[in-house]
Amino acid sequence: MVKSLKKLFSIFSNIHLQSLIANGLMSVFGVVTLSILYRTLSAIDLGIYIFFLSIIGLIDNLRAGFLTITIVKFFSGTTVERGKEITGSAWLLSVIIAVLFLVINIPTYFIADYVSDQGMVLILRFFSVISIATLPCFMADCIVQAEKRFDRMLWLRILNQGSFTLMVFVLAFLEQLTLKSLMYSYVASNLFASVMVLVLRWTMISTIYNAKKETVIELFHFGKYSMGTNISSNLFSVTNTFIINFLMGPAALAMYNLGGKLIQIVQVPLISVVTSGMPIISANYNKGEKAEMIYTLKKFIGMLTLGLIPLVILALIFANPIIHLLGGKNYVANEAPNLFRIFMIIALLYPADSFFAIGVDVIHQPKINFYKIIIMSIMNLLAVFLGVWIYKSIYSIAIASVVPVIVAILITYKPLNKFYKFNFFDIYKVGFKELMLLYHTQKKKIFKIG
Repeated sequence: MVKSLKKLFSIFSNIHLQSLIANGLMSVFGVVTLSILYRTLSAIDLGIYIFFLSIIGLIDNLRAGFLTITIVKFFSGTTVERGKEITGSAWLLSVIIAVLFLVINIPTYFIADYVSDQGMVLILRFFSVISIATLPCFMADCIVQAEKRFDRMLWLRILNQGSFTLMVFVLAFLEQLTLKSLMYSYVASNLFASVMVLVLRWTMISTIYNAKKETVIELFHFGKYSMGTNISSNLFSVTNTFIINFLMGPAALAMYNLGGKLIQIVQVPLISVVTSGMPIISANYNKGEKAEMIYTLKKFIGMLTLGLIPLVILALIFANPIIHLLGGKNYVANEAPNLFRIFMIIALLYPADSFFAIGVDVIHQPKINFYKIIIMSIMNLLAVFLGVWIYKSIYSIAIASVVPVIVAILITYKPLNKFYKFNFFDIYKVGFKELMLLYHTQKKKIFKIG
């Protein structure tokens, strides 16, 4: 009996499963929070908050793109001393970024008095405060990912997103949930999580004394291009958010966000595998294992894409009850369910987009991702404006979002294929083979446990 339980619990030691649980828990907290907000706040207040989160998300993704991939790439498979040098230099860079945000925030705080849009007012006044409040938690997240400590990542999600969900629930229960109290809760939950990771010593902040000028410069030059990998999907989301907010209003933005929010059904397993797979791909490259690296890329993309197909089919069939469950009956009769269906179909391209971008970074060609973002941004704007101009519908914005994803895949496939030749469609053959292998392996384990 004891031996069987040990075998059962050993399954949870798998880093991919730990990453999935951590990101899945964050998604659950996010959906519960959003469900409370959709039932409590007005559509206008909710739209303002969503606009605020979108811009904060873009700012956070700029920082994450600059440092997360950089830390994981350079930290994975290094010596202890080199690891301290990397984290210390990354800490120094993150502090410089925080100070830069604070300096920029001084004039924008006063500029906010002359801005009428409430979402922009919140951003102009508080973006540096949130950046500083989230800094320790952000660095801890990067470091536990680089160390493959996804058990700690699970606790990070509970401390951060869990505390925020709890605050929102209590405020809603006491009938005190307003846009103002929601903002205070957002800052407070991030401060709480940051203080906790400092107390738990997960941030390696003391290694800042190990920072070296040449390492800081090395990380900076890599990070300035690797930002493109992390902000790609977020940037286009923000672009669409701006267009909807200023052309259609906050209420329309709330509806669009509801249709797109449930895309987390796809994003959770994707982010989880990307998070846990990035150190493996980096380690393959650092060891000179070209074939193994490309095979790992193909395996992850193929398995994820094929694994997502049943979820997409279920989403297409049950879009209406799913939207009702999240947002309430008021949102079922509008465009939200069909928006959800569109986003889910497009999401089948996300695994290839995400892993090709990471692959390009790993083979030391981050410039490609940087230029890719510029091209994608132009294509996205053209597609969205053309769609709105011709059809004058919120659906056109959703459908247009497929254009930059296809462009991104085409741009990143070429350098990876040059690095080590492979056929794009072989990805799905490898994915199917690995899924079958995983199925039979787990079947044997379960049979032995039984």
